[in-house]
Amino acid sequence: MDKTRPKYRQIIEAAVEIIAQNGFHASQVSKIAKKANVADGTIYLYFKNKEDILISVFREKMGGFITKTMESIKENESASGKLLTLIRMHYKQLAEEPYLAIVTQLELRQSKPELRHEINQVFKSYLDIIDEIIDQGIEEGSIRDDINRQLVRQMVFGTLDETVTTWVMKSQRYPLEAQSEEVHELLTRGFFKQ
Repeated sequence: MDKTRPKYRQIIEAAVEIIAQNGFHASQVSKIAKKANVADGTIYLYFKNKEDILISVFREKMGGFITKTMESIKENESASGKLLTLIRMHYKQLAEEPYLAIVTQLELRQSKPELRHEINQVFKSYLDIIDEIIDQGIEEGSIRDDINRQLVRQMVFGTLDETVTTWVMKSQRYPLEAQSEEVHELLTRGFFKQ
């Protein structure tokens, strides 16, 4: 089936909302179909099962997320500027799609190991962006060359991940993107040269 067709997009968008509202396990395919305004059987023209829907949601949404982030960081020359843009884009995109934030921060973590493996394949591209920023910083001399790259990557992503999870758990009651500069400052003090 053509995944560029409107019905496929409708199902993806409906799935994000239904899974965010009900949790993955309580999200019946019939609820997703109803929200997408398609027949139950139409879902199976595009997806094998509910797990395939979850993986596709992540693949589609994260793919767009990664593309927008990569386009935005290109506008900065320095590693520090790119890191700040990455932080802003991470917060901005999830704040604009609060249902997606719930799915990525809560529901994906409760999935089966096989699903997490599929999700990690997509997620690796995002971590690659962080690695490129770190590498550039080392090359340009703004990041210490004695750092543990993997640990820095974990620190950057872990900070973003935890701050978004806290925002989701607090029912998104404050502007997520407003903390971008403070998070950037805290991170760069750890591994950028002062």
